[in-house]
Amino acid sequence: MARICEICGKRPQLGNTVELRGKAKYLGGVGTKVTGITRRRFKPNLQSVRVTTPKGANKKMLVCTQCLRSGAVTKQVKNKPFVVPASAKA
Repeated sequence: MARICEICGKRPQLGNTVELRGKAKYLGGVGTKVTGITRRRFKPNLQSVRVTTPKGANKKMLVCTQCLRSGAVTKQVKNKPFVVPASAKA
């Protein structure tokens, strides 16, 4: 199973790790030098969450944390909220 957000399609991206050596000039050194560059993957922060779909069904999905925080997903309600009976209000 690919590590892709099922809402926005966010997937791993490629980038570089840059290895530096030396002391920065502003600290009194002769400057930093690049001693190595290797490829790496930036992985999205995916969470397995039970989601209520717009049709009302509950489904387990892989969702990135940005979609969770932005409200693009409604999480499943485990317990119904407490409702005060109509006779107790009077």
